[in-house]
Amino acid sequence: MGQRAAIYCRVSTADQSCERQERDLTAFADRAGYEVAAIFKETGSGARLDRAERKKAIALAQARQINAILVTELSRWGRSTIDLLNTLRELEGWKVSVIAMNGMTFDLSSPHGRMLATFLSGIAEFERDLISERVKSGLAAAKARGRRLGRQTGERPKSDRLAPKVMALVAEGRSYRWIARDLGISKNTVNDIVKRSPAHAAVRRPDLG
Repeated sequence: MGQRAAIYCRVSTADQSCERQERDLTAFADRAGYEVAAIFKETGSGARLDRAERKKAIALAQARQINAILVTELSRWGRSTIDLLNTLRELEGWKVSVIAMNGMTFDLSSPHGRMLATFLSGIAEFERDLISERVKSGLAAAKARGRRLGRQTGERPKSDRLAPKVMALVAEGRSYRWIARDLGISKNTVNDIVKRSPAHAAVRRPDLG
């Protein structure tokens, strides 16, 4: 059986089209002698995590139905250097390469591919350090401005929001179990809301069943 490839196209916004990428990659596959097994087209920014079409291409690779994934640029495939490296390693386990139209092939079973992976690992580590440093810097700057970080002691956003409804249902004689199920919270949360309520002493606790 000849070499089979999946084509993966991605654009960032809905007003863009994958048409040019699909046309160029189809012609590229024909020149390189690949049989196109599937074409996946996606709209979404590079940072998005829910790239359903990319997952389908990976599933095809895992099923050993393709030998390569063709993209116009590596940035179309990887969300970041770290993500690119992780997916390349995953695909290498199934003997599937990622080939960009500029001729760059990532096959981690080859010396050249392993050299590139080592290079990418260094970049990925640098990228992680940069992200960590930005987060720490941002937190420090926010703290310096007097901003309180994280959920503060005593803050219960969801239960505080639901407190009036919980107390109204308790006053109607609804059970804690019923209230918890109806509002999508736990019985313990219902119990805590009632205990914190100023009207707690005046409210008869319904049967827990």
